[in-house]
Amino acid sequence: MFTLDLYKEILINILAQQEIHITFPSLQDDLNANALVEMRCLTSLREIRSVLDDPALDDETCFQKIEKIVAIFEKLGSDGGMRHDFG
Repeated sequence: MFTLDLYKEILINILAQQEIHITFPSLQDDLNANALVEMRCLTSLREIRSVLDDPALDDETCFQKIEKIVAIFEKLGSDGGMRHDFG
């Protein structure tokens, strides 16, 4: 067991000194972080618009519309904000 721990320590030390490159092969080369976020935001805004335009969501307080919009933001990794307290 000791030799395995020593092996791991040596390997970790060697790897820690190496340069790291992260690639995402399925992404297009000309896309940058801003373009990726903008594309995701545009998609989300379209989803929000479709929720707001949905005539089936006709409750007086708009609870269902707000809940669907919050769910879209949560899919982006954002929270529902201070108003999302309807557990």
